[in-house]
Amino acid sequence: MNPIVLWFHQLGSPPTFDRFARRWAPWAYGLALLTMAVGLYGALFQVPADYQQGDSFRILYIHVPSAWMSLAVFALMALYGAIALIWRIKLCEILAMACAPIGAAFTVVTLATGSIWGKPMWGTWWDWDPRLTTQLILLFLYLGVIGLYQSIEDRRTAARAASLLAIVGVALLPIIRYSVVWWDSLHQGQTIRVFGESSMDASMVGPLLWMIVATKFWFVGSLLARARADNLRREAGKDWVRRMAGAPGERA
Repeated sequence: MNPIVLWFHQLGSPPTFDRFARRWAPWAYGLALLTMAVGLYGALFQVPADYQQGDSFRILYIHVPSAWMSLAVFALMALYGAIALIWRIKLCEILAMACAPIGAAFTVVTLATGSIWGKPMWGTWWDWDPRLTTQLILLFLYLGVIGLYQSIEDRRTAARAASLLAIVGVALLPIIRYSVVWWDSLHQGQTIRVFGESSMDASMVGPLLWMIVATKFWFVGSLLARARADNLRREAGKDWVRRMAGAPGERA
């Protein structure tokens, strides 16, 4: 068997995943805090004020990475959910459901920072703009996945039902992404492009990239920590959990 395939196969074992998550979650959190500190320092002290928006534009260094993560996490949740439904892999059920509260948190940050940014720019905290409205619907979808998962007693049945909702909800992602193109919108268009030239001044891009990396590391740490907790709850009573809980210096 291919070594990479074998590693992923072994990672699906609950005890192996527990060891993996326990080891790497703190590293992910640490790297997130480090890269976030670098990004925030650059955003607050090195980047000049915008010629139109002044210092209020600096909130984009939180708003934009959070917005990108709100979409990316939902897509990943749906992917894990699809794998869980097709191949009945329990770890993917756990990972899919662990994504939901993290993605919901990123969406709340996106909406909150967008409102704070919109007040001086648009003169209002909220407008039923296509981008804002679809982002709010995304939050409701996240909450729907969480609520459905919690409402069914059997964890595996609950995860599969919630995963199906996540898969259906993926249809919203391209609508959010292209809403500023398809409809008249107060929300500004895309300023950062992975491929091609960005409209943002080059001096402002560096701290944003640091913040984007920081949110990725934070997500990985949160995902591993939440998935590990759910994994331990599901495996409670198993010999390996009892041994770990009773071993000197170990904590479940």
